[in-house]
Amino acid sequence: MLVREIMREKAEVIHFDHSVEEAAKMMKKGDFGSLPIEQNDRMIGMITDRDITIRVVAEGLNPKDTKVIDCMSEGISYCYEDEAVEAIAKKMATLHVRRLPVINRNKRLVGIVSLTDMARNAKNDRLAHEIVSQATH
Repeated sequence: MLVREIMREKAEVIHFDHSVEEAAKMMKKGDFGSLPIEQNDRMIGMITDRDITIRVVAEGLNPKDTKVIDCMSEGISYCYEDEAVEAIAKKMATLHVRRLPVINRNKRLVGIVSLTDMARNAKNDRLAHEIVSQATH
């Protein structure tokens, strides 16, 4: 099974100079816990609900005034839409992430994939168990 078969298409991104409040509202509306951050039409990092909690709320910063670039996780890992789901599950476990942006071979963002997407679409219970187990180790 390939990533393109299970990914969520049309992943949203947020511009680096938008506020954390805007990011949180996008996450709430879309019911997801992370957003890729873009600058000059390139992904430069990710902001997660955990980043907002730890780097903004716990530090007493104002989400309306704090920019996503100031609290994002720098750098970005991604996968290609034509990669095997099993290989990406292992990559996510190694990186200790639960979601990855999905790009095509032209390096254009085409979706996002999560461990939940993988487990939900696993062809058998054993594969689903392996995917979930990798996420917790």
